[in-house]
Amino acid sequence: MNRPPAPTWTRFFPPAEWLAAYRREWLPSDAIAGITLAAYAIPVSLAYAALAGLPPQIGVYGYMLGGIGYALLGTSRQLAIGPTSAISLMIAGTVGALDGGDAVRYAQVASLAAFAVAVLCFIAWLFKLSVLVRLVSDSILVGFKAGAGLTIIMSQLPSLLGIAGGGHNFFDRVIKLSGQLGGIDLLVLGIGAVALLLLLLGERLLPGKPVGITVVALAIALATLLGLPALGVPVTGKIPEGLPALAIPTFGLLEFDDLFPLAAGCVLLAYIEGVSAARSFAARHGYPLDVRQEFLGLGAANLAAAFGHGYPVAGGLSQSAVNDNAGARTPLALMICSVALGLCLLFFTGLLTNLPKAVLAAIVIAAVYRLVDVRAPLRMWQVSRIDFYAAAIALISVLLLGILQGVLLASIASIFLLLARASQPNVAFLGRLPGSGRYSDSARHEGIEPLVGIIAFRPEASLLYINAETILETVLTALRRSPGVRLVACDLSASPYIDLAGARMLHELRDELASRRVTFCIVGAHAQLRDLLRAEGLADKTDSAQWLRSLDSLLGDDQANVAQRTA
Repeated sequence: MNRPPAPTWTRFFPPAEWLAAYRREWLPSDAIAGITLAAYAIPVSLAYAALAGLPPQIGVYGYMLGGIGYALLGTSRQLAIGPTSAISLMIAGTVGALDGGDAVRYAQVASLAAFAVAVLCFIAWLFKLSVLVRLVSDSILVGFKAGAGLTIIMSQLPSLLGIAGGGHNFFDRVIKLSGQLGGIDLLVLGIGAVALLLLLLGERLLPGKPVGITVVALAIALATLLGLPALGVPVTGKIPEGLPALAIPTFGLLEFDDLFPLAAGCVLLAYIEGVSAARSFAARHGYPLDVRQEFLGLGAANLAAAFGHGYPVAGGLSQSAVNDNAGARTPLALMICSVALGLCLLFFTGLLTNLPKAVLAAIVIAAVYRLVDVRAPLRMWQVSRIDFYAAAIALISVLLLGILQGVLLASIASIFLLLARASQPNVAFLGRLPGSGRYSDSARHEGIEPLVGIIAFRPEASLLYINAETILETVLTALRRSPGVRLVACDLSASPYIDLAGARMLHELRDELASRRVTFCIVGAHAQLRDLLRAEGLADKTDSAQWLRSLDSLLGDDQANVAQRTA
């Protein structure tokens, strides 16, 4: 029997759909996934909170509350929500300049940023702005991720080496780190190096297993037994017990223009990373993903984190992969994870007191090193130089300016690169395929027979203000190189849209050809193109009856007429 269609309101409250279809046999899988995710989240959230410059329990708050918020309004069944490396570094690099040196104000500004992210997510959902995020190309993301990975690794090396570090950007950190190499604490380095080695081996040999929590437990046990804190090894110290006290974020701490760039950068990062991960899991498990609704899911996660004194959270591929590999079937796994984290906050925070900070640094490095994909830009260099340049812009901007300014500059660069691509469309000059009446691009096929006395060209893009001049110059250049031309045919079959500048370009081309006594005709025009060309008066200058014809039929008739006149 067919199930009746779901009410419209369930689109805005996904649990109404997945709970209605929930099966009892899924519960063990969701429970195991939730507990496994909690085991993964504890060391990672502690490490990311330290990266963000916040008390370690704040990272756990983000995982616990963010997961509940997303489970209520998100549409992915495997996406796991929590602090991420890039957003943590963005908070560290931005909030530090806004807090006035006050640690309490620092935490308040971080929570206010999460609230601002929630507001922007709601606005983006309301105005259906998910399409704008698509303007950030994959090549931009490759460069941005590499820059973020290198910056994060460089920020963690001082903790791994037992030195002070410092610096405002990647290159400044490299210089300061180089000057401090003589003061490396070998004991701290040994602890961090062993932890990093175990994490990397565990990732390779035990994929999907809670290796991180095992390394943390071993490190705490050894630090306690050997008295490492007394030997000067930095540790996390006492972590307050108990659940976060829910409270409204403190407003009025910042002006809007101070807070907006940080919140906008977090939204852009969180949405792109979250939707990219969620799409991959939705495709793998065969269910639909509402990319617009994801704004509400992300907004609810950040709103919950803000009210629990957390900082901005997002869905990440690594934690979501842990959730999926552990068997998560529905967002109930996130709620079970939140319950497990809450129990840890209530009863087990005392066990984390002697956790060496070098181990947290190793956890961060093990989590982000894969962001630096060396092969991707090398392949771009071989296949598409413009994509390589886009990645290079994103990489350099992040390394020089930091995560926030880097992601915003990379977003602007992606728009300009999109316009640059549109301004240089391919204009195919056509010739005859041997032994047929078909015509194709002479530059892309061998053995094409050239057209005698004819230039047939096909712009392989919409005719817009941004590329009209380029197309005109390309055709006129070809005309100057081809003496004896009697006919120029413009095939618009590959041009889905035309604006007024494109129509005026065709006017100019026709007038130039008329001054040289060369016939001009247009073929293959779609309906919208024909309407605009007619409104712009092209029907008075060209034969509008030919606009519907194909280039094959036009040139076939022309060749027949030439042959008849010759005979």
